[in-house]
Amino acid sequence: MSTRGFRAERERDIVESTRRMIAAAVLFSHQVAERLRLGPSDAQFMTLLDVHGPLTPGRLAELTGLKTGTVTGVLDRLEGAGYVRRERDPHDRRKVIVSLNAAHIAAQVDPQYAGQARHMVDLLQRYDDAQLELIADFMSAVAGARPDAPSADER
Repeated sequence: MSTRGFRAERERDIVESTRRMIAAAVLFSHQVAERLRLGPSDAQFMTLLDVHGPLTPGRLAELTGLKTGTVTGVLDRLEGAGYVRRERDPHDRRKVIVSLNAAHIAAQVDPQYAGQARHMVDLLQRYDDAQLELIADFMSAVAGARPDAPSADER
């Protein structure tokens, strides 16, 4: 097989594997949400708050591409279930800041994902430091990519 053919085949393999991984992650997230009696987007909001730290509802809308009314509904569910807190920004009382209730997350959510986390760490043991650097770079690029995201005026 030519170098070009090999590359094209590897690219197809990576794209297909990524699609399967995304589908599996979404379906697993839905299962967890169902077990926790939450909506399908709710766990993703908790992930965003975990990764970015406390955020305003407006910033959550920007990060998710969802309308502010939808964000409010998700936050209402999460707050009602004890997963997040909404508090006034001490520097600007007009703003609301949403943060995770870490103790509730640790007790209810973290155990749901512990097996997945162990599996990922076990898989990464296959790779040396240089390969891990390459994988980390690729995954960061994939995670940051939103080529088909609607613009603010399309929402």
